[in-house]
Amino acid sequence: MPTFTAFTTLFGKEAAETLGEAMERLEPEPTGVGVFEVEDGSGLWEIGGYFVEAPDPAGLGLLAAMFDTKPFVISELPETDWVAHVKRELSPVVAGRFFVYGSHDADKVPAGAVALLIEAAMAFGTGHHGTTLGCLRALDRLVSDGFVAKRVADIGCGTAVLAMAAAKVFPNPTVASDIDPVAVDVAQVNVVANDLADRVQCIEATGFDHPDLTAKAPFDLIFANILKAPLIDLAPSMAKASANGGFVILSGILNEQAEDVVRIYCANGYSLYSHEEIVDWTTLTLCRNEEM
Repeated sequence: MPTFTAFTTLFGKEAAETLGEAMERLEPEPTGVGVFEVEDGSGLWEIGGYFVEAPDPAGLGLLAAMFDTKPFVISELPETDWVAHVKRELSPVVAGRFFVYGSHDADKVPAGAVALLIEAAMAFGTGHHGTTLGCLRALDRLVSDGFVAKRVADIGCGTAVLAMAAAKVFPNPTVASDIDPVAVDVAQVNVVANDLADRVQCIEATGFDHPDLTAKAPFDLIFANILKAPLIDLAPSMAKASANGGFVILSGILNEQAEDVVRIYCANGYSLYSHEEIVDWTTLTLCRNEEM
């Protein structure tokens, strides 16, 4: 099935982000929109959409006129076996004791590693992205510091790689949730592939709004590898779901956004424990303050 892209450029981050939000309301709706700075010192930003149906030239033309941009360049992409491509391109990921790999690299798992199998067909959350890698590194640091979690939640779990990592190093089962039912299905497939069906529970939930999450709270460790806006929205409910002295590992945060997230979480009863930047992305580990 052919797919399509539509790209233009615009000066200024704020205007580019606003145009990106406007693109998300097009019909047919894009399956994804990206906003990226052109790293040549020009101040230009690139705004692009990915479509499974041919985009509407009139709608794109109207947006270009409204935002005074160059006309969108629409391209039809050739059909590609992306699974085969990803298998060729994705190498195993090492994050401390954790080793994330596809079945095509099963012979590369080192002795003594905490191995996590994520197939290339389910590439979001394989550990190659700075956010997932940062979360695995943060978990590795906590374990090395002697932390042991009895109750763990992975909110916005994607492939459930973080929930599975926790289930392999901590004594009790973990719970992995996502707002997207497809992600929950993917998570369940990965859990079974890693022989963790009795160790990781996969559920569909918005934030902490699920009876199983309520019943299992408070959590000693919560992962939330999502984005800045939902992380900030979740801060009050995250605090309620966190055990005193427990930790949260947060990512999906651009480096320039980290200060805002730290400020909001500190206002909700957390203290910063560690902060790591991997390329453009920040991972934060925060500790829930003990109540006096």
